[in-house]
Amino acid sequence: MSEWEKMISGQPYDPSDPELRRLASHARQTLLAFNRQGGQASPLLAELFGHTGEDFYAEAGFHCDYGRNISVGDHFYANAGVVILDVCPVTIGDHCLIGPHAGIYTAAHPLHGMERRRGLEYGRPVTIGHDVWIGGHAVINPGVVIGSDVVVASGAVVTRNVPDRCVVGGNPAKIIRRLDEAYGSSSGAF
Repeated sequence: MSEWEKMISGQPYDPSDPELRRLASHARQTLLAFNRQGGQASPLLAELFGHTGEDFYAEAGFHCDYGRNISVGDHFYANAGVVILDVCPVTIGDHCLIGPHAGIYTAAHPLHGMERRRGLEYGRPVTIGHDVWIGGHAVINPGVVIGSDVVVASGAVVTRNVPDRCVVGGNPAKIIRRLDEAYGSSSGAF
């Protein structure tokens, strides 16, 4: 099994593997060109991502590890400074908005220092449903699944799965409001 295969399957892998370094270098070079353009729905980003739907847009300052592990649906928007650490798959549904300086992290490290010294890393995939709004400076941790029609409040740190139709906030994030069935009755900033 290659280090790439280990990495995307969530097994411990060696990040110094030459193939992983080559892929990460390619992503950095592509992002440098993309960010120099000032962001947009660039063919550079479309080529880097594993999948993009219609009408996707990212502001300058976007960063990811590899790009090819990121799949976004239709009508995707990432504000300035968004970071997606995609050592494992990151799947984002349709009509999703990500606020400035938010982070989606699949990368993880062993808890014990002696294990970290060995240099191995691992990851857990992140899945985000449809119609999700992630506020600025929010963090989505490895292994989290966020349902559809969810708002993640600014500054929230999401450490556990989030069900459909709610607002989560805080550190660690907790449900602070359920969204009722009627649209229009749940508007407002969080």
